Amino acid sequence: MSWITRTRQQLTGFMSRRETPDNLWTKCRNCGTMVYTKEWDENLSVCPRCDHHDRIGPRERFAQVFDGEFASVAVPRVPEDPLKFRDQKRYVDRLRAAKTATGEPEAMTVGDGRINGVRAIVAIQNFAFMGGSMGMGVGEAFLAGARAAVEAQAPFVVFTAAGGARMQEGILSLMQMPRTTVGIAELKEAGLPYVVVLTDPTTGGVTASYAMLGDIQIAEPKALIGFAGQRVIEQTIREKLPEGFQRAEYLLDHGMLDMVVHRSELKDTLARLLGMLMARRVAHAA
Repeated sequence: MSWITRTRQQLTGFMSRRETPDNLWTKCRNCGTMVYTKEWDENLSVCPRCDHHDRIGPRERFAQVFDGEFASVAVPRVPEDPLKFRDQKRYVDRLRAAKTATGEPEAMTVGDGRINGVRAIVAIQNFAFMGGSMGMGVGEAFLAGARAAVEAQAPFVVFTAAGGARMQEGILSLMQMPRTTVGIAELKEAGLPYVVVLTDPTTGGVTASYAMLGDIQIAEPKALIGFAGQRVIEQTIREKLPEGFQRAEYLLDHGMLDMVVHRSELKDTLARLLGMLMARRVAHAA
């Protein structure tokens, strides 16, 4: 064996043993750009090239919105499989897989913290948990958040992200639509602000209930927001829908939203709005 062959084998063995971290790069789902994960995180999971706002979970969202530490709001447990539902898989198996994948007990998580010094109760829907679908667990989380806000005399902020109702819970899922409106009514009776931030995607029964009942409606850029899917609507009305239909900017132009806010400006915007609304509440009480 020549020294060239030996050197080549040694170099090959050395290089093959070098491990490249799997999470060194993040690929934008919109434009396909490969971005250093550190840069991606520093940019709040927004693509620096096309400005696509990627979907994020509760942990990332809480870190971006709250000033620092926050307290989790306890949510009552609900029956895991009230209808003993099964399709290709058992519902309990789907729930177990979602909990393992996300590290969360349900599709909505609630926290109590401060946004630039303003105390707020914040509920965040997680699309990674069975498409953020609204079941009894989400309904209980929403009500727990609303009632925690009333108890703390603090505003309630909800970040929506859902494919709609959870089919595995049938009518029990649809019942969460009126139940959440009861929570909103309790907030209004207490004179507390209810602010909704619609993120990509927000559809189905969530849009038809608490997602569209905020005192102020905010959305992230280009978020998909609607009830029925675009294809279903086109087949029903037999017309081609306009460009950008069901996107945040289109809804803003047609009066369904109050503002579209970039993720980098969202925390400051929320703090400013909540501060003004709470100051107005104090002035009215005086």
